[in-house]
Amino acid sequence: MAKQQHVVKHQDGWAVKGAGNQKATKVAPTQKEAIEIAKQIAQNQKGEVVIHGKDGRIRDSDSYGNDPNPPVDKKH
Repeated sequence: MAKQQHVVKHQDGWAVKGAGNQKATKVAPTQKEAIEIAKQIAQNQKGEVVIHGKDGRIRDSDSYGNDPNPPVDKKH
């Protein structure tokens, strides 16, 4: 099963972390850049991107695999 890629606040900007990982896969200066990195990883792994806000709460997510419950909205 493909891992979720989480975009989280980091002391040096924003980090991309695989689910369950302690260390960041990659750190970027902006959230936008971190989201793009996470999307590339998720697309390669047919996984999911989970985007967290500055407060740590989940604010959005996107799936790039075979989603059994595809979203109704077409935001992306």
